Amino acid sequence: MADEEHLGCLVDGEPISLETSLQLAELDVGLRNRIKRDYPQSKPSDYICGHHLLKYRLDHVDAMINADLKQTKKINHKLTKALQSDDYDIIDVNDSLKESLTFGQKVSDDVARFGGSWGFIFVFMFVLIGWMIVNGLHLFGVNFDNYPFILLNLVLSCVAAIQAPIIMMSQNRSADRDRMMAENDYHVNLKAEHELRLLHAKVDHLAQNQVPHTMEIERFQLEILGEIRQELAELRDVKSPESTSRREPHQ
Repeated sequence: MADEEHLGCLVDGEPISLETSLQLAELDVGLRNRIKRDYPQSKPSDYICGHHLLKYRLDHVDAMINADLKQTKKINHKLTKALQSDDYDIIDVNDSLKESLTFGQKVSDDVARFGGSWGFIFVFMFVLIGWMIVNGLHLFGVNFDNYPFILLNLVLSCVAAIQAPIIMMSQNRSADRDRMMAENDYHVNLKAEHELRLLHAKVDHLAQNQVPHTMEIERFQLEILGEIRQELAELRDVKSPESTSRREPHQ
């Protein structure tokens, strides 16, 4: 009891009791460092009353909340800046190419499309067989290309010579389409990578800082509620003797 009479609060030096005060060594490191910053001469064996400790706990909770909000705002700012820095407009390649098609390009696409189909093969085979039958058997008195069908070879060479560059023009257009699609994919992937990095940093911030801070804040809330309950109990104890003393003279 003599030691309790000499106990004083670190903040204002007022007398305190062991029941309503805590030693600095019993506090968390962050809370103890906050008190140490205001009172550099404090020692771990010093005591602080519940009233001033409540103020420091509330300040510590506010500091954690503000730090989390500041970090979240910083990550959101980086995310917005990364999205705005990429001014490349994603385009629809097919619509863009359709709008710029010329008549020659349309013809080359149609020729390449028909030349690479089974319909072309069947038509070409029918023409070849009909040519050889008509000239070989002299049907209908027609005989303009006798065996070995030199004119047919010339026609085939001309068709191949004309068809090859037309198909190459269509392939060049396909290469342009592939290049534009690859460029679109590159910018989409680059933008997605920026977003994923920042979102990953945001998730790490939530897991490493905000979630532990939330649990710590909840623990502080429970401690504060416990101190309030204790103070209310002390107030009831103080009032109860007064009420009994007032009732005794009437009896």
